[in-house]
Amino acid sequence: MEKSGKPILLSGVKPTGRPHIGNYFGAMKQYVDLQDQYQSLVMIADYHALTSTQEAAILRADILDLAIDFLAIGLDPEKVTIFQQSAVGEHTELGWIFNCLTTMPYLARAHAYKDAAANNREVNVGLFDYPLLMAADILLYDTAVVPVGQDQKQHVEIARDTAEKFNRLFGETFRLPEPLILSTVQTVIGLDGRKMSKSYRNTIPLFAPAEETARLVMSIKTDSKGATDPKDPETCTVYQIHKLFLNADQAKALADEYRNGLPYGDAKKKLFSTYMDYFMAMREKRAKITPAQAREVVESGAKRAKSVAIGTMAKVRAAVGLL
Repeated sequence: MEKSGKPILLSGVKPTGRPHIGNYFGAMKQYVDLQDQYQSLVMIADYHALTSTQEAAILRADILDLAIDFLAIGLDPEKVTIFQQSAVGEHTELGWIFNCLTTMPYLARAHAYKDAAANNREVNVGLFDYPLLMAADILLYDTAVVPVGQDQKQHVEIARDTAEKFNRLFGETFRLPEPLILSTVQTVIGLDGRKMSKSYRNTIPLFAPAEETARLVMSIKTDSKGATDPKDPETCTVYQIHKLFLNADQAKALADEYRNGLPYGDAKKKLFSTYMDYFMAMREKRAKITPAQAREVVESGAKRAKSVAIGTMAKVRAAVGLL
């Protein structure tokens, strides 16, 4: 990567199934909005996907689909380094070094592990340890900011803690990154009122067929108020999803319709119409992107990312005594 004088932004998305509107409004949209302001690296986090995906054909397809999605939403490969995490082996090398500096009780405080343990799910070592691989992802590139949702702020805090510990033990090596959280986008609500998450199966995909999207929107959970009863937009899942697409004036006008008795069926139809209008141009663009074009972008991005990672790891190896 060439030095542009702009601060470095890094983030990534796991290729585990189709990206959904929670991924888009919580992070992916920011990548597009900020690509002129930062020197951005956007990663297909396939090593992280291995914590939950053990089918090679599915993972390969999801990696390619995500690369196409990144281009469809408007990421410009002339401005943004789009790359596949596993093409840069320095991620796992640095992750191992961080493993050797970090205690198990510290990692046991991570939200994903605590959630899995609370639900009596068997946890693989990768899921327990992934915050340190994520720290390596961030710190390899002298990253200044990491766009995350409010619920993911802990990932950046762990990266900062890890950088501070390394710097204290081995000398000043890593920049301390900052989370970049848009105040207007916190946690995106899913179809059932919980956080939108693939693990909850409560998502609305970005580029699903129109018929599937309509079915999902019409399945959004609502309360038992009558069709013309006044409704509270602040507690309504349909409204909370719909307002993601709207500016302040539009959101206020829609909220007033709820308070004046907008039937839930009509509210869901309005949401579907807004969804289709919002993503129509992206859907059309996506249909024209070929797998070969996406692969070329990702391979070129990996070369740029690796050139930086190699330099970082040379300093790290020297600092810890491996050279």
